[in-house]
Amino acid sequence: MDFERHMGFRAGRFTAVNPFLAVIAGAVLTGVFYGLLLALRAQGKGELFESLTLPFLRPGNLPTVVPVVFIFFLSMMILFVKGRKVALQRKAFEWAVVPAQPDFVLVEASAQAVLDRVHGIIDQPKQFILLNRIERALSNLRHLGQVSEVSSVLRGQAEDDENAVAASFTLLQGLVWAMPVLGFIGTVQGLSSAVGGFGKVLQTAGDLTAIKGALTNVSSGLATAFETTLVALVASLVVQLCITLRQRQELGLLDDCSEYCQSNVISKLRMDDPRHG
Repeated sequence: MDFERHMGFRAGRFTAVNPFLAVIAGAVLTGVFYGLLLALRAQGKGELFESLTLPFLRPGNLPTVVPVVFIFFLSMMILFVKGRKVALQRKAFEWAVVPAQPDFVLVEASAQAVLDRVHGIIDQPKQFILLNRIERALSNLRHLGQVSEVSSVLRGQAEDDENAVAASFTLLQGLVWAMPVLGFIGTVQGLSSAVGGFGKVLQTAGDLTAIKGALTNVSSGLATAFETTLVALVASLVVQLCITLRQRQELGLLDDCSEYCQSNVISKLRMDDPRHG
């Protein structure tokens, strides 16, 4: 059922993404992007298109802009796969592994029936946040028979799930940080080229034609300096906004899992010994 498995890669746990799939997809998308730019530019789409594509195709920009484009597509692919995995995680709510009847109670015997139902529906329940919580809580109840411990198990697992979801964004945060850094590196390179070119202008100050040619090289260096930073900052801004939206989505999933466990597990716990009420 997992998108990564369909693509032939090992699935990351919960909403984590297999990095090899993301890297390969990012490289392919980068190649497609530049292929389209070159094809459209060859057809002569006008001055507006030329000005929009020039920051990506200017020779001086390529050493820094190409990695920025790759990181952008890599990040967007990770976010896309995470979105598919969140949708898959939400399917667990549709399976109703815990009976919703008002008279159903969870004791040692009925806990085993719920566990059997979980394993009958899905072969790897530990890959689902909700099913993993239910399995851990009811396994504790089944083997130890301590109803009071179920809530503690669910709370501890909820904290572990929050940490796992937060860890799945670590690579993305690093990529967002890397894009503007690459842009600033391009800026330093462009400014260095411009300053070096301006030095040559001063050396040829007596020749007006040479001065004009040298100033062209200076302006090219300045263009590299500002264009690489612009591309990197816009790319990092877009990715950061998408990360924020995806984080809200995944935090909402965790909240819904906690609410489900409260309503369908904790509230149905009963002691099967009548001496305990």
